[in-house]
Parts: sequence; C-alpha cells; structure tokens
Amino acid sequence: MTPVQLRPDERIDMLYRDEVQIIQSQQVFSFSLDAVLLAHFANLRNGGRGTLVDLGTGNGAIPLFMAHKVTGQIIGVEIQARLADMAQRSVAMNELTEKIEIINSDMRDVFDYLKPGSVENVVSNPPYFEATEKSHKNPNQYYAIARHEIKADLNLVTYTAKKLLKSGGHFFMVHRPDRLFEILDALRANNLIPKRIQFVYPKVGREANVVLIEAIKNGRLTGAQILPPIITHNEDDTYRDEVWDIYEGRA
Repeated sequence: MTPVQLRPDERIDMLYRDEVQIIQSQQVFSFSLDAVLLAHFANLRNGGRGTLVDLGTGNGAIPLFMAHKVTGQIIGVEIQARLADMAQRSVAMNELTEKIEIINSDMRDVFDYLKPGSVENVVSNPPYFEATEKSHKNPNQYYAIARHEIKADLNLVTYTAKKLLKSGGHFFMVHRPDRLFEILDALRANNLIPKRIQFVYPKVGREANVVLIEAIKNGRLTGAQILPPIITHNEDDTYRDEVWDIYEGRA
C-alpha cells in the first residue's frame, strides 16, 4: 500500500480480507452496507472487460470493492470535490491508479470525458430521497447531497446510464423499495429493461429496506428474475454470516 496524507477528521478502514483500504470521515462521508451489497450483486457484462462507470461514487467505495471483478477501466464520477479527493487518495493508496480514475464532475458533464454508447457496465448508489420542501435534509451538506436528490435525481441517473451504455450494456443500482414503481418507470423510460431484482431485509419478519436491480439497455421485455432475499442482521443486531462473507470478500 502507498502512504497518503490524511486530514484530521479522516481514518483508514480495511476491508476484503484487509486487502482494500479506504479513507473515511464521519464528518464528511462513510460508505454504507448498500455499496458493499451493490458491488457484490453486480454481475458484469463481458466478464468485466471494457469500461465500468460508477455514477455518484462518493469516496470511491464501489470502484475499490469492484476492482478485482474488472479487467478494464473503472471511472468514478463525483460532484463533491472533497469526496472526489478522498476517493482519489484511496485509489492511490491501493495502487490502483492505472485501473481506477475519479472524475470530479456533475454527472451532466460526464460526456465531456466519455463518449456516449461506449460503456459496458454502469453502477450507481444514488441519493434515495426526494429533495422537496417537506423532506428532512441533513444540515451537513455532504450527507444532504449524498442522501437527497439535490444534485442528481432518479431520472438523471437512469438517463445518464442509458446514454453511457452500449446497446446490451448492464446497469446496476441500489435503492429503496418504497420507490420501486418510480424506479421501474424511470428505467423503462430510458430503455433499461429490468432483468434481476433482489430485496434486502434488515431482519427476519421485517419489511425490505433495500432493493438491488440489474437492467439491460434495449433488453428483451421477458426473462426477469426475482432473486432470493438477503437478510442482513441477526436479532441481536449483528451481521449474519452471509453478510460478513460479502463484506469480507469471501462470497
């Protein structure tokens, strides 16, 4: 690992059998289990060859978690300069600068860097909550932008994914089940046809709180799969063994 300079509020966490290091900060941003589940869920087209783009990469968690699955290039797009800087330093620390590039950009401007229709796979862990006057926004601007549709909404994310992807390219997204109908409408409006859906439950007997979706650009309307559920926690709030296996890269 290559040493990097940390800010006073930052720490380094180790994941995937201690093979991946990532810069985190509670004051700015820390990735969630959702990012880990999405990285595991993504079954990449063409075995990870070609380019993979992560829209709204935050501190670069998903590109780092997926680096071992990708033989081509990974590009993370992040609008917040502080988070993009954290991601870039984490990439350098893991000696992955030849594989992973972090772009500090609004996703509307991503085509200044990438040609439309040139990408094999797109992933995204977008903001989950609508940015309405009635919605509760975190007073911390970093968390507010990450969690609320202030800079990017569902329609922008799906449109950008569609425009980036080659025909037959794959889009993977994690989101909230209570917006499932909106998600499906946005995907279909952009010719992204859902093919695999997996619900995630916090505990046995609880309602799903996460949904993982794979869609294919210009895919056939038939052949969708609803995968077996993932249950993340035991009754004592510890992670279940299968979740630890995903978290530590054993699954």
